[in-house]
This record gives sequence, structure tokens and C-alpha cells, in this order.
Amino acid sequence: MEYRFRIGDSKVLESRETLDGTMIRRRRESSDGHRFTTYERIELPPLTVLKRSGNKEIYDRDKLLLAVKRSVGKFFNSELEIEDVVTRATDILYSYNTDQVSSKQIGEAVLDVLAEVNEVAYVRFASVFREFKTLEDFENILKEQKGKK
Repeated sequence: MEYRFRIGDSKVLESRETLDGTMIRRRRESSDGHRFTTYERIELPPLTVLKRSGNKEIYDRDKLLLAVKRSVGKFFNSELEIEDVVTRATDILYSYNTDQVSSKQIGEAVLDVLAEVNEVAYVRFASVFREFKTLEDFENILKEQKGKK
């Protein structure tokens, strides 16, 4: 069964901010009585990403979410936890107050968040992002993490 509702033909029953404060959740009712939910995200000015190759592209939060999910998703209990990692990393990027960030800065922002929330995911992501080649690379990152405690 597929539903198609026109938001203009609906009324808002309830509005709430999401727990992380990044979206507004609205419960709506269509003119024919069906209820549904919409989410509104605050639109931030676009960031340009400077890739390692020298190419530039527009920052895509969904692309980062997919990358994080693929690389370390199994270390989290829910989709919301992964969303939170990406939201916090995105907040770090916008805190630089610039319209251009490097792909390296994006990876480091994700690592900063992972270091706080999940040590195993941090090591896994670091091994891919920093292109570990030897066992010594793993040992060094583990020593670095232990030194922060």
C-alpha cells in the first residue's frame, strides 16, 4: 500500500524538536484523516570538500553517513547512534567557520567523535582512514588512545 499526501492539504497536530536538536518532527493529519510524520532539518550553508585528488565537491552529509555506516556501523546498536556520530562530526566541520574543508578534516572530525563514543570503532575507522599497513600502526594508535585516558 502506498500513501501520497500533500503537506499543503494537512494540518499539524504536534511539533517537537528531536533529542539532538537538529530537526523538527511534525505529526500531521491529511484532509482525508490519514496521519503521518515529517522531519525538517535546518539547512546550513553548503561546504565545499577539497579531495585528495585536488577535485572539489559539495559536502554530502548522507555520503558521510553511508561511509561511517559501512566502515563501523556494526560497532553500534542503532542507526540513531551512527546518525549522532555524523551530526557531531558535521558540527565540528561547521565550527571551523569556513566554506571549504578537506577530506582529511572530515575524517579527523569523525575520528574525534568516535574516540569519545566507541574505542573499537575509532581504531577500525582510523585503520582505514589513515591506511594502516603494519601491525605497528595498530600498536601506535592503541598506545595513543591509552595515553589519553
